[in-house]
Amino acid sequence: MFTGIIEEIGEVTAVEPSGDGVRVTVRGPKAVSDAAHGDSIAVSGVCLTVVEQGADWFTADVMKQTLDMSTLEGVAAGRVVNLERATAAHGRLGGHIVQGHIDGTGEVLEVRPGAQWQVLRISVPGELAPLVVDKGSIAVDGVSLTVSGASPAAPGDGWFEVSLIPETLAATTLGARVPGDRVNLETDILARHVQRLLAFAPATPAAPAVPAPSATPAAPELPADASAPTEGGSK
Repeated sequence: MFTGIIEEIGEVTAVEPSGDGVRVTVRGPKAVSDAAHGDSIAVSGVCLTVVEQGADWFTADVMKQTLDMSTLEGVAAGRVVNLERATAAHGRLGGHIVQGHIDGTGEVLEVRPGAQWQVLRISVPGELAPLVVDKGSIAVDGVSLTVSGASPAAPGDGWFEVSLIPETLAATTLGARVPGDRVNLETDILARHVQRLLAFAPATPAAPAVPAPSATPAAPELPADASAPTEGGSK
């Protein structure tokens, strides 16, 4: 489990084929400072398991499904990546709950510089768009961010925006992002659970039909001579 608060920018130093996946080696002195075999480290938002390590590096296996779902597909030596160690149970939750399980990728559509910040507009696949809400949380390349704008609800792909403060620009790889770059996306786990629960919810039963009110019964028909005086009566 992670919080999306990046601890350092690392660098991929080697990539080797491993079956239908790859084995990557990443330089990250802080990330391995107290790491042990089997520990989890998030690499640009992807939770990987340490299988080998040295004084300032670690190696992890990346399976095919992870390659297909994330920007680690086609990864090569020299790529810079965001690194975060798994959070301790007694630590502070400085960002939000991040699992390191990538939902998919988006593309940087626009970078708008401000006086002290940058706004990134990022595409989001249609199946993920309902899980992204204005002022909600999202992890982009493992960075915990607050959504500052989102496309209207509509079928098909959408977009969202995040505003990056100077610290985020300097301490993560997002400061170097340009239009066309792909980024890893992890939506809020609470939104994913709600979506899944709703998928299993039974359909609302149709309300029972209410019979139409019957017409007011007509007055009984009087005999033709009903208005005639009875015998002995007067007119």
